[in-house]
Amino acid sequence: MLSEAESDAAAKGGGEEQAASDRGTAIDPAALPEYSGSAYIILENNVPRFPEEDKGARYSFEEYAELDALGRCGPAYANIGRDLMPTARRGEIGGIRPSGWKNVKYEGLVEGNYLYNRCHLIAYQLSGENANAENLITGTRAMNTEMIPFENEVADYVRTTGNHVLYRVSPLFQGDNLLASGVTMEAWSVEDQGEGVCYFVYLYNVQPGIEIDYATGESRRAA
Repeated sequence: MLSEAESDAAAKGGGEEQAASDRGTAIDPAALPEYSGSAYIILENNVPRFPEEDKGARYSFEEYAELDALGRCGPAYANIGRDLMPTARRGEIGGIRPSGWKNVKYEGLVEGNYLYNRCHLIAYQLSGENANAENLITGTRAMNTEMIPFENEVADYVRTTGNHVLYRVSPLFQGDNLLASGVTMEAWSVEDQGEGVCYFVYLYNVQPGIEIDYATGESRRAA
């Protein structure tokens, strides 16, 4: 778990007005603990940073940041409700090439063999957003897999209760790197004020056994 002091060091101040998708997400990945074998860490006592004015929103919405000058995604923010969830099967996304997409096949080392997945920030099962370049980053197979339990927690809660969940996934890039160091995932159930779902975690965009150059997305087998 990230300590309060580490959390303060990781957070950057900002005086300019930000979009709701961006507010509270300015975390410097260089200030977070280095990967040490755990797929994720808990941030700030597992309490997300959603704007107070959004915590009473009992309606669905979704916001996606525009790609930056390097073609990188920003935060994806939504209030997940049943009406956002898809009713059709997911289509193809192979036409999207997110920043840092230098995919390599590592047979026997990576599940599914290929290092990278086109990783939805807001999962298709939550929003129905599929081939949206503002919602897809280059993520390792390991990180993409580790996101699923957090996504399922939100999906199961919304389907069961009919309530809403504020939900934000923010890719964190160090400097001008094309590949995200990881993502923060935040969730907070609205109608019961976080009793049903509440988390704030950071997942590392790593793959055991593989060395990755985050500046470019290139990779090689670890020595």
